[in-house]
This record gives sequence, structure tokens and C-alpha cells, in this order.
Amino acid sequence: MKLLSCYSVLLLLLLLCFHEALSWSTEYTQFSQAENYEGSSDLISLEYHMGPVLASAINLYIIWYGQWNPTHQGTIRDFIDSLSSSSAASSYPSVADWWKTVRLYTDQTGSNITGTISLSGEFYDTGYSHGVYLSRLSMQSIIETAVTSRSRPLPLNPRNGLYLVLTSDDVRVEDFCRAVCGFHYFTFPFVVGVTVPYAWVGYSGSQCPGMCAYPFAWPKYSGKPPPSDGIMRAPNGDAGVDGMISVIAHELAEVSSNPLVNAWYAGDDPTAPTEIADLCLGLYGSGGGGGYVGKVYKDAWGNDYNVNGVKGRRFLVQWVWNPVKRRCFGPNAMD
Repeated sequence: MKLLSCYSVLLLLLLLCFHEALSWSTEYTQFSQAENYEGSSDLISLEYHMGPVLASAINLYIIWYGQWNPTHQGTIRDFIDSLSSSSAASSYPSVADWWKTVRLYTDQTGSNITGTISLSGEFYDTGYSHGVYLSRLSMQSIIETAVTSRSRPLPLNPRNGLYLVLTSDDVRVEDFCRAVCGFHYFTFPFVVGVTVPYAWVGYSGSQCPGMCAYPFAWPKYSGKPPPSDGIMRAPNGDAGVDGMISVIAHELAEVSSNPLVNAWYAGDDPTAPTEIADLCLGLYGSGGGGGYVGKVYKDAWGNDYNVNGVKGRRFLVQWVWNPVKRRCFGPNAMD
């Protein structure tokens, strides 16, 4: 009876851990609902809670879960390559310039978030190792599969590894499209073997572009026709992947500044933190707020963007909270 009781207690503890993971997962939700304005700093209580930030050079590992369009993969790779200051061969304002705002955040030693993000490995889970219907906790099992695979496994890197799980358009993820477009958290040692930060983002091109690829698509449930100037043109030709890149940027900014959910966030409830990108949902340029994304650029074909990347790429990425200026900010700001 004592042995059975111990197992029961252990099971209860595991279930509590799972519950915490669901509660603490920070989410990128539909940003068209945001009513943020650039200068509302008096309402912000962003605080540092003494936890670590990702100050060491990041080795980023992508797990491509499902069947992916190679063109979309190339666009995402180019965005990742554009983040690092070592790849800042892009005209101003660049993706690396956008990341400089994220770099302003420090840990208790005064170390800033790193400016070096290297795409250090990719794993192709084309066989849908955990099926096409995934829970949020499935992401940790997918990472475990990628690092223990007999064929070209990813390294398990607890020192400076960051894992990015990207699911294809035919994969259904818990709460995807209904409540979230992406989230980040950290792995449990009893699942993966160590604690490493990770993020998940889904491709929304066929499932819910009006939610997760806005402002390149219009919410179908809004009950209103899109305004003539309300739909933006995707700079890389696909609303799903261009919208996904902004969500990836959002999650990378937050996992870097709050990897263990005990560093930078606003609010009194640590189980539901409001993080540095959450504070700027829906803002991409000066004058944004209340459903207007702000002033951005247009290329020669009329596509909308606000930062430049490697290989002549252009992207539209959401602003993040600048702790020095105490407002949402991006390198395309007009002031």
C-alpha cells in the first residue's frame, strides 16, 4: 500500500507539472484585438523577476514537423539568418536592427540578450512521429524524438540551445487558430532529459490565415468587409508564411527575454505573464494602435514590409517593448 501510495503521489505531481505547463505557456494570440498605442507607458508594469535571459550565443535548431513547402522553408531560414548581428549585411532598417531592441534586456549580472543567433541544425519529421493531432505538451515529445533519432538527430544542447518546432498546414495543434498562433516554454527533464527553452509556431495558410496571418488576411468571422487599405500584401508572396514569420519573431523575442518564465514580464500573475511582445500586439509602425498597424513601407510591387533581411528579403514583423524608451518600438519608427 505504501508503494502504491508513492506512485499515486508521483502521478499527481506529474499531472500538476503538466497543468503548470499549460498555464504558463506564453501565447501569441490574435493581435487584431489589441488596443495598444505607442505611448501608453504609464499603464505598463514590465518588471524583471531575477531569472535568466538568453545571453550566450544561441544555437537555434528547427524541427520541421510534417510536409513542408521548400520555398516556405527557404523564407523562414532567411529570416533566421537575418536576425544575427553577424548577418547584418542588410540595408537599414534590418531584421538585425529590430533585434537590437530585444538585446536591451539584461539579466541580474547586467548581461544583455545575445546578438548572435545561428541556425545550427534542422530535423525533418516528415513521418508525423506523433500524429497530426497534437497537444501543447506534444512539442516536448517531438523535441525528444528529434534528439534521439537514429537518423541525423539534433544535438541535445542545454548550454545554449533553443528549439523551434514548426508544424505544417495539415497538422492540428491544441488551441491553434482558436486561441493561439504560437507559444514558448521549456522542456521537462523527465521528457527530454534536460531543461531547454523551445517555441512552437504553426503554419496558418490554410487553417486560419485571418487570425494568425493577419494583416495579410482578414478575419472571416468579423462580420465586416475588409477596408480598402486594411489588407496588406505579403512581402514574400504567401500570407501564411509571412504571417508565420511575425509570430516566430514574437516568440523568439519572448523566449529570449523570459526563457524560464521568471525573467521579464508584466502583470501580477506569473502563470499568465504579459511579455515584451505581448505588450505590442498589432503594432508594426509609427502611429499604430486600435487596429491600425502603423506606418510601414511598400516595395515596387506594392508589398508591405518594415525591415530588410539577407538576400534582399523583406519582412513585416511586430514591434516589441523598448525598456529604455518605455514604449513599443521598431527600427522603422519615424521618431
